[in-house]
Amino acid sequence: MLKKRFFKTKPTCQVTFQLPDYIQAEKASVVGDFNNWDAEATRMKKVKQVWKATVELEQGREYQFRYLVNGTEWHNDDAADKYVPNNIDGDNSVVSTIPA
Repeated sequence: MLKKRFFKTKPTCQVTFQLPDYIQAEKASVVGDFNNWDAEATRMKKVKQVWKATVELEQGREYQFRYLVNGTEWHNDDAADKYVPNNIDGDNSVVSTIPA
């Protein structure tokens, strides 16, 4: 699940990534264009049985991402704005920070 908060006073969008409930995790990260696909850069935290991470992204762009669970399992977000082929094993999720 994705939640977006656009700021009027700065050119960023706060995006909260939430791991889908059906995915069982011991550890999880959100990995994508915004952190150079670094699995350690944006670790998710478990709060009340829900894995979440919040980042500020530049407005007016699209960012590819996936969830890395337990160090080996890649998952997409069912609520992504769209999906694009990743040339490895299927598709990447995309979050858009273009204001509506």
